[in-house]
Amino acid sequence: MSAAALALLVAAVVVVLAVLLLRRRTRRTLTTPEERAVHATLHTASLAARPLRRGLDATSAAEAAPHLRTLTSAESLALADQDGAPLAWNGPNEHLTGRFAAAARAAAETGRRELIAHPHPGVRALIVQPLVVEDVGVVGVMGVLTAAEPGPGMLGAISEVARYACSQIELAELDASRARLDRAEVRALRAQISPHFIYNALNTVASFVRTDPDRARELILEFADFTRYSFRSAGEYTVLSDELRNIDRYLTLERARFGSALEVRLQVAPEVLGVVLPFLALQPLVENAVRHGLAGQSRGTVTIVAADEGTDCVISVEDDGVGMDPELLRSGSLDAVASGTGGPAAKESAHVGLANVDDRLRAAFGNDYGLVVETAPGAGTRVSMRVPKFRPGVHV
Repeated sequence: MSAAALALLVAAVVVVLAVLLLRRRTRRTLTTPEERAVHATLHTASLAARPLRRGLDATSAAEAAPHLRTLTSAESLALADQDGAPLAWNGPNEHLTGRFAAAARAAAETGRRELIAHPHPGVRALIVQPLVVEDVGVVGVMGVLTAAEPGPGMLGAISEVARYACSQIELAELDASRARLDRAEVRALRAQISPHFIYNALNTVASFVRTDPDRARELILEFADFTRYSFRSAGEYTVLSDELRNIDRYLTLERARFGSALEVRLQVAPEVLGVVLPFLALQPLVENAVRHGLAGQSRGTVTIVAADEGTDCVISVEDDGVGMDPELLRSGSLDAVASGTGGPAAKESAHVGLANVDDRLRAAFGNDYGLVVETAPGAGTRVSMRVPKFRPGVHV
C-alpha cells in the first residue's frame, strides 16, 4: 500500500474514532455549543462519507449531496463526474444546472476552480471546485451556490470539504483496485492450471473408453465439474467444503492416471467446512504436492489436513517427495518452490501459484495469514495456511 493510501486510511480512522468519542460524550452531555457543533459536523461528514466510499456515480452523488451542502452551508450543491457531466443537484435554483454543467466541464479540463459571479438574481456566486486525487487527476466536480459574498473563509471551507470528498472517493478507488487485483490474480491462477494435467486427464479418459466405458464416463463428468468450478465467474472467495470437493475431482483424475502409485490421505474437521478462503487457494498446493510427491519416485503420498484451532482453521498439504533446500526459501521466497528449483525432478514438475496464493491470503486476512513452507532435501514438503473462521468483510 502506498504512503498516500496509508495516510488516507489513518485519516479515516481518526475521523471514526473522533465520532465514536464524541458519541460517548454525547451520551453524557455535550455541554457547550462548540462541542455540539463539532459533533454535528463530524456526524454530517460521516454521513457524506458512506455513499462516497462506493465511488462517485449518480446514486452516491444524490445521497452525499445533502450532507456536503450542510458542510459548506451552501444554498445549493451540485456534483458532476470527472468529465463535468452533472450527477446530482441538491437545493433550489435547479434551473442553473446548465450553467453548472458548462463551468464543471471547464473545471474538469483545467483542474482549476471556476467562480461565476451573480449567475441569477439573489445568488451571489456559483463556485465550481474540481475534485482532484493525487496521481489520478480529476475524479469529479463539486458546485456550490451561495447567497453570501464568497470570501477567503468560505472558499477555504469549500476547498476543505472538496478535499474530504476526494479522500473518500480515493478510498473507494483503492477498494475497487484491490477487487480488480483479486480478480486478476484469480485469472492468473486459472491460466496456471497445468496444461499437462488437462492433456494427461484427457489421455487417461481415452485409455478407459474401450476397456471400461462406464469409468470413462465418470471421469469425463469429474473433469467437466472440475473445469466448471475452476473457471466459474462468481466471487473471489469460496468455502472450504467447495474447495475440497473440487480438489477431490482433481485427485480422482490423478488417481485414475497413476493408480496405486498415488496415495491420498484426507483429515478434515467437520466444523471448519464452512470456513471462507480465497478461491482456488488450495488447488496450487495440492497440484504441487502431487507433482513433487511423485517426482522421481515409484510411489507418493499426499496428505491434506484441515484442523480447528480456536478462532482459526489450519490447512496443510504435505507430500513425501524430493523436498528442497530450505535456503532457497530464504533467498528466493515461495517462487523457488513454485518454480521447482529444488532439483532436476522438481524442475520437471514446475508449477507457478504458491506466491500468488500467499499474496492473496495476506491481502485478505493480514500478514499473519500467509503460507508457511516446511521442507528439506529428501524429506518432502508441507505447505500450511492459517485462515480465520470469521473476518468482517470477507464472505462468499
